[in-house]
Amino acid sequence: MRLVSCSDGARTLTGLWRDGQVLDLAAAGRRLNEAADLGSMLSIIRGGEATQAALQRIEARSSELTDAWLDAAPLRLLAPIPVPVRNVFCVGRNYLDHIKEGYAVAGRETRLPEVPQFFTKATGAVNSPEGDVRLDSRLTQLFDYEVELAVVIGRGGRDIPPASALEHVFGYTVANDFTARDLQRRHEQWFKGKSLDGSCPLGPCIVDRAEIGDPTTLELSLSVNGEERQRGRVAQMIFDIPAIIASLSAGLTLEPGDIISTGTPSGVGFAMNPPQALKGGDLVVARIDRIGELRNRIVEVSRP
Repeated sequence: MRLVSCSDGARTLTGLWRDGQVLDLAAAGRRLNEAADLGSMLSIIRGGEATQAALQRIEARSSELTDAWLDAAPLRLLAPIPVPVRNVFCVGRNYLDHIKEGYAVAGRETRLPEVPQFFTKATGAVNSPEGDVRLDSRLTQLFDYEVELAVVIGRGGRDIPPASALEHVFGYTVANDFTARDLQRRHEQWFKGKSLDGSCPLGPCIVDRAEIGDPTTLELSLSVNGEERQRGRVAQMIFDIPAIIASLSAGLTLEPGDIISTGTPSGVGFAMNPPQALKGGDLVVARIDRIGELRNRIVEVSRP
């Protein structure tokens, strides 16, 4: 099941995406007299098993709901959760080759993390799958990209054991963790350089856990202006998704709708020789097979 949030210019709706069409789930629910609140992605996620059952009934009868199907072409895709309730949780340094390239730039010996390294991106960083990404060269001269698999939590909890962690996953989406590397270094922490407005495109959809099955089979890639820069597999993570959820939830309650971005493979711009910073006009395409792609144009902020 592929779920999207989109706008027709007058309203925001949540839909089931299929073959260039979107099934308006709120309209479909009314048509079938479903009691579940299907008006937003967060309400669907928070609805738990009862709402999941309603979605399955709607999907099974979707061919009958001709008046609830919309042509996707005029719709504007939004981030699946357009306004998260909490910051996006992120994992740094979770792919070996990415760690190696970072230490190589610094001229230091590679050291692997012993536990997941967490940081967050502010909610204002969330951007749409095809949204422009602002670049203010007065703030950063080394703006970079990071394709990542993002996990959406469905069932909340604290102290979640690894063995049952995937039962807490609602689904998966694509993230691009745009980063101002020089701001990271200047502030000597990651939050500021990771949280510029619009620096976290998400989407284009959430694919539910059942359809993805084993997430380690997924492949990530990223290109800039058609040139491939990154390619990796989720199986290459140092800390897998159950380990990430278990570590993050230790003493910290995860809530339905929380988003966890799980790290990026090698090939980032700052580690290239010479470093390749993003510039105005660049088109960055982040892709994960079986989920979809983000297509974001870098737009230089005009100066007064």
